[in-house]
Amino acid sequence: MSFDEEWATARATAAANVSMRLNHVPTEPGSAGAGPGGGDLELNHDHIGAIGTEAFTLHGRLSTDGKHADTSTATAAGALSKEGFASGAALLKAGHRWESQVKTLVAACAIISNGLNYSLSSHNKEEKQLYAEFTSSKIDEYLN
Repeated sequence: MSFDEEWATARATAAANVSMRLNHVPTEPGSAGAGPGGGDLELNHDHIGAIGTEAFTLHGRLSTDGKHADTSTATAAGALSKEGFASGAALLKAGHRWESQVKTLVAACAIISNGLNYSLSSHNKEEKQLYAEFTSSKIDEYLN
């Protein structure tokens, strides 16, 4: 068996195992999760990379743009409170809530970006390792 044949067989076996794990629960037509692919998992490195890049870009933009109103909100809340308006405390509370939510979104974008980058890197390392193992198994066959 040539290396190409051995590699194709290994990839087909792996694909069949993934498909079996993903398809262990049949979906009913029209239910969530039922799609044209029938449950098969397909990843496109370019698409994953693009999503990671967008998450990183959004992280940067939210980190700066999400804070534009901080100073004016605090100033307005202070002025309202100074004049005895209860809405000053409410505005300050809304400003703190906004800041908290922006921090949560920034953290989520970082997790998405880093997770996708790690997944792509990890997948590439595993592919190289598998290729090396199959190559060495073929070399060992020729040497023996």
